[in-house]
Amino acid sequence: MKKTYNKIVLIGAGAVGTSFLYSAISQGIAEQYGIIDINTEGAFGNKLDLEDAFAALPSNGEITSGGYELVKDADVVVITAGRPQKPGETRLEMVADNAKIMKTIANQIKENGFSGITLIAANPVDVMTTVYQHVTGFEASRVISSSCALDTSRLKLELSKIFGLNPKEFGVFVLGEHGDSSVSTLSFGTIQGIPMKKYYEEYGLTDEKLEEMHTRVYKKAYEIIDRKRATFYGIGAALAEITKSILRNEKKVFATGALLSYEYGQEGVYAAVPSVIGSEGIIKTFEFPLSKNEKANFIKSVTTLKEATKIALDAIK
Repeated sequence: MKKTYNKIVLIGAGAVGTSFLYSAISQGIAEQYGIIDINTEGAFGNKLDLEDAFAALPSNGEITSGGYELVKDADVVVITAGRPQKPGETRLEMVADNAKIMKTIANQIKENGFSGITLIAANPVDVMTTVYQHVTGFEASRVISSSCALDTSRLKLELSKIFGLNPKEFGVFVLGEHGDSSVSTLSFGTIQGIPMKKYYEEYGLTDEKLEEMHTRVYKKAYEIIDRKRATFYGIGAALAEITKSILRNEKKVFATGALLSYEYGQEGVYAAVPSVIGSEGIIKTFEFPLSKNEKANFIKSVTTLKEATKIALDAIK
């Protein structure tokens, strides 16, 4: 009998994971939801708390908690499990610890017969996604890193404050690592197809100001963590938007992480590139135009990811 409902399973019911689930439930993205967490009591508590939301929201659905058997008939598994980032710590400093956690999760998912699409937001996210795909052997197009989807939203928000426009009007991306070596595509960014660069002088956007903007974007997570110990609402909403594009085959373009296959001449690791996301996962990737300096920085970013990935893979041997 053909399945007539969509099912999302969350692995890791911390602040990021539950923010994602609440966002997804609020939008009615799926009909069934599952929660898996090493803290089974906490997972059940979140199940009880989140199911109360159905009574007040326009959408309806069912939510359960349990073990990895929940993934067997899931359409999308979202992984946010891992130890949290500490104040002052870079995402790449979490590599070895979270690689071991990711290996355990990947094996459990594979052993329980999951055949859907995986979306990963465990940090360092591009490295952890490479580890997951390596361990499971799943088709790379069906394994997605959230990567710079949130960073891109942050960049659009920064631009919206300067230009006085809706953030969604900007055609820009943050590419490469979801972290300190990321690259903002400001040389060829657009406003609904109109080159932004044409108006930089009018809005006082010198090279120095653009670099300051990029720094604010990639350092924003540190500021949030310093002030409230974790980031979760923004990434939760970004994960819900990506998941919705999968389940509804919306074919939207996100700066999600794909296993590079010679984009900008790079390969072998996950990194953020503009990707079309639909019911089959990553349908296609694009190469957004980059200046000579931006391309050089993208290559540096990928090199950083390759070095961290080697550490991660060595840690799980």
